[in-house]
Amino acid sequence: MTNANPTAHCTYAAKTVAKILLDIGAVNFRPEEAYILTSGWASPVYIDCRKLISFPRARRKVIELAARQVSDAAGYEAFDAVAGGETAGIPYSAWLADALDLPMQYVRKKPKGFGRKARIEGDIHEGQRVLLVEDLATDGASKVNFVNAIREAGAECKHAFVVFFYDIFEGALDELRKDDIEMHYLATWADVLAVAEEGEYFSKEAIEGVRSFLNDPIGWSKANGGKHD
Repeated sequence: MTNANPTAHCTYAAKTVAKILLDIGAVNFRPEEAYILTSGWASPVYIDCRKLISFPRARRKVIELAARQVSDAAGYEAFDAVAGGETAGIPYSAWLADALDLPMQYVRKKPKGFGRKARIEGDIHEGQRVLLVEDLATDGASKVNFVNAIREAGAECKHAFVVFFYDIFEGALDELRKDDIEMHYLATWADVLAVAEEGEYFSKEAIEGVRSFLNDPIGWSKANGGKHD
């Protein structure tokens, strides 16, 4: 279950998280100079979810919303552990594990080159049902790498959670479902743009520049030096 058919809680959570991210300065609009994201896409918008770690009251609210949304969508006894993706997902997984009263692990992007050469830190075992947690997702592709590492360790991982999902690249969630991964999230760029416009956080010109990107992200990326396929 995702936000395709939002409940009242999903709608409230989306607006609340969008406002939090805007209020703490985690949202950057720069239509005149593209950001090149880790995924390779060029974007006039950049969101720094890591900034939330420095705002205790804001992050507590985000985790409260996350715990309810994940539990409502997947079930209240759906998981045995929470795993954070290196590195941005680690603090979120710690807070969410605490909120859900579950053990925590974290997953490396690649095995460390010494000692046990472990890919996953923490106690993981055969058949354990693990929720993968990261801060955000653009097209969702990087989540597969972490999920595969969890599955290779013998655990089950069918759900991922991110605070923020771009939700602009067509078919992103369907591609994850092909790998038997359901992704849950709190807010998207559409949510942020709506709150930013309503609250006049940015100029009308900046808002319109971002809207043109959201309407054709692949074309915008291609025209601004990013990937386009």
